[in-house]
Amino acid sequence: MSRRGWVNAEIICIGTELLLGHIVNTNASFIASRLAGAGIDHYYQTTVGDNHKRLEAAIKKGLQRSDIVITTGGLGPTVDDITTEVIARSAARKLSRGKPEGAKPLKNPFGTALGFILKVAPEKTIIALPGPPREMQPMVENYVIPYLKKTAKVAKIIKSRSIKLIGLPEASVNNKARDLLRLAGAVTVGIYARLGEVELKIMAKADGESRADIKIKKIETIIRKRLKPYIYGVDDETLEGAAAKLLLKRKKTLACAESCTGGLLSNLLTDIPGSSGFFLEGIICYSDESKVNELNVNKETIRKKGAVSAEAAKEMAVGIRLRAGSHIGVGITGIAGPSGATKTKPVGLVFIALALKNRVIVRQFNFSGLRKEVKSQAARAALNMLRCELL
Repeated sequence: MSRRGWVNAEIICIGTELLLGHIVNTNASFIASRLAGAGIDHYYQTTVGDNHKRLEAAIKKGLQRSDIVITTGGLGPTVDDITTEVIARSAARKLSRGKPEGAKPLKNPFGTALGFILKVAPEKTIIALPGPPREMQPMVENYVIPYLKKTAKVAKIIKSRSIKLIGLPEASVNNKARDLLRLAGAVTVGIYARLGEVELKIMAKADGESRADIKIKKIETIIRKRLKPYIYGVDDETLEGAAAKLLLKRKKTLACAESCTGGLLSNLLTDIPGSSGFFLEGIICYSDESKVNELNVNKETIRKKGAVSAEAAKEMAVGIRLRAGSHIGVGITGIAGPSGATKTKPVGLVFIALALKNRVIVRQFNFSGLRKEVKSQAARAALNMLRCELL
């Protein structure tokens, strides 16, 4: 056990495909988050290929420095599934019916490879889990975490809460939360930049969940007072979910006319369960002709101002609103790149319009990044305009 007598763990992810970059290793982050929630300290992560000697060395090293070694991957019937055999050898146990002697099997309702828990010494445990996330994650939730909570000696419960913001640059968020970002000890706050967004993550250690919640709530209240207009959600909440919730609450309907985003905004909104309650229609009007024929955008507007202009976006939003008979119409036009730019209209230039009953709101954006990043930022900016208007 660790010097303080509290349990600590480490994670070993197994698979040559992970080292080659063929698969993104989401297992480590998932297991790590669940360990933190259970109050289990976690100091090391290792990724190792499907090699007997290297895997055995990693397991033995893990057992030397950690109380719990959790492996993921390499369980199953194929030739590169070597984990069970290597764990047995590392723990000096014989294999019996496909498992190391003394191992407690863990059921796998979503696959054929069973996991197992093996106590190799009074204060040393190996937990072997399958690699596919859809098999591994339920096993962690249903068996591993309950087992650890029951058997492990933990110092503190660790809880976190993510506050999600949009519409304010990272530097500005940093300035407004500078004192909170300097916190140390039982409560800390971290800042993380996402594409067009910022996340403030509150972490709290306490003797129990209720005490951790109190500490988190205190900091969250401060953050909300300072940054309320820019906060759209917490933890797993999404921007499209926030916009959809407001549309349903206000009993407003929506229709979208998209050019440069290619239907991305409509896709995000219709991914929300119950979107039929607010979403009426979406059109991808990519060509100038489709803008004119489908939305009644004036040909002279396009000739004089261009398809990428505030005027075109405004007419697109009005056109889709009238066509669908919706409360709100959204028009998006821009240059996603890498081609199509001019000296006056660079890549990343996007105009977004919201057409309401008695007025039209148009905003100009200058996004940076690759084509997909510009499209994503444009769709999310439209969602945020919608959210702010509905608020």
